[in-house]
Amino acid sequence: MWTDLKAPSLADMEAMAHEMFERLPDHFRTMCEGVVIRVDDFPTEEVLDEMEAESEFDLLGLFQGTGLPFRSNDDLPRLPNMIWLYRRPILDYWAEHDESLGHIVRHVLIHEIGHHFGMSDDDMTAIEAAVD
Repeated sequence: MWTDLKAPSLADMEAMAHEMFERLPDHFRTMCEGVVIRVDDFPTEEVLDEMEAESEFDLLGLFQGTGLPFRSNDDLPRLPNMIWLYRRPILDYWAEHDESLGHIVRHVLIHEIGHHFGMSDDDMTAIEAAVD
């Protein structure tokens, strides 16, 4: 059994992230109307600099964009909202903690969206509990 196991690919993790996103409460997903979920091995150098990260393993994910509650009719067309998950830092975190990979991916999704909208940690914990 162990000889066939390997870390999920970028495509596998992206599929997992989409599945986890679809399980989130409707009102929470609505805030991210049209969100694009992407997985990359690591954040770009620009993102690391902007976030003042010390290591490429410091960021598990990132929300980029303007959520539905912050848009106005006067806004110029913009790129779609994006949630980035960083595969290698997530796998590193998974290896060091006693949590399932799916739980970690869901947690990162909720927290990236929640922090972007100014939600408290208690609000995000409640959303996670509603999905369990």
